[in-house]
Amino acid sequence: MSTKSEREYERRRYEKWQERQTKARARRHRQRVIAGSIVAALVLATGVVAAIALTDDGDPAATPSPSTSVPANAAEVPDPSLAQNRTWTGDIALTQGDLGIELDGAGAPQAVANFVTLAGEGYFDTTKCHRLTQEGIFVLQCGDPTALGTADPTTGGTGGPGYTWGPIENAPADGVYPAGTIAMARTGNDGSSMGSQFFLVYEDSTIPADSAGGYTVFGRVTSGMDVLQAIADAGTIEGTEVPVSDVIIEGVNIQ
Repeated sequence: MSTKSEREYERRRYEKWQERQTKARARRHRQRVIAGSIVAALVLATGVVAAIALTDDGDPAATPSPSTSVPANAAEVPDPSLAQNRTWTGDIALTQGDLGIELDGAGAPQAVANFVTLAGEGYFDTTKCHRLTQEGIFVLQCGDPTALGTADPTTGGTGGPGYTWGPIENAPADGVYPAGTIAMARTGNDGSSMGSQFFLVYEDSTIPADSAGGYTVFGRVTSGMDVLQAIADAGTIEGTEVPVSDVIIEGVNIQ
């Protein structure tokens, strides 16, 4: 029999879960309304990757500055100082299992500030990782709030938080993204089009830069690579890049 304190803990936990669900539903509704006016976070192109574009403005180690960072609506973009120039740790809870993660607040302050802020708001909760690539590059793409609950299972890739930002941070000069890399997605050839979508690399991938540069690397998977590999091994719906089984983010905890 559970104790009174255990029952109280479970009650608070359930109430918090309900609150996150309510916020997530409200966010998804808002994103469906404005999706038509939001710049696509990813554009699938022929060849290797315009669909997962993360970029660099020419210097892989560069960080945004007031003179070069020109988001669509700056008032809504989280301040990069929130990244606190430190390493953040946490986990992404997927339906298939948990991924331990580490975020580089020093190397990619804007990306980390953005991710930590959205995670803290429950933005990613109940969203679907809508894209799995298995040729040329090997990534699972997540972070689109419009990718879940649509009639068309292939829908996904155009949703975002209602703002975009850039330029790119911390992109590898050689275009190599090791297994476990966590990086931002963007529209091809546009270094200021990042929003909420990100990708998880499950196998070493070489992703060539486009005219805007490379892809913002802001973290890495520290545990649970077997979970990520199992998702990849399960494959995709025939003729698509949609994972054969829904991959849902149940929650993201960062500290």
